[in-house]
Amino acid sequence: MFLLTLIDIIDILLTVVTWIIIAQAILSWLLAFNVISPRNDVVAGIWETLRRLTEPLYAPIRRIMPDFGALDLTPMVVIVIIIIISGPGLNYLRYLAVNYV
Repeated sequence: MFLLTLIDIIDILLTVVTWIIIAQAILSWLLAFNVISPRNDVVAGIWETLRRLTEPLYAPIRRIMPDFGALDLTPMVVIVIIIIISGPGLNYLRYLAVNYV
């Protein structure tokens, strides 16, 4: 039972990380098209918080990925990796936890 609970917690955390990445992408678009101002203290605080949360995830991928100039595909790659981990990866762990523990 403990193992299934741990797997569920990991699944929830991966979902939260996915939403943080999506929020950062939307905020970056709003900043890029001057819909909101980066000079606003609230916007700057939110942007810095999201950047600090996601940069440890992006850094290893950015070392591997080629440079596409202004187009940053790193968030999409991280979301695909999270989908692979949370889908088949966690389902396999659930199967192992139910059948072998």
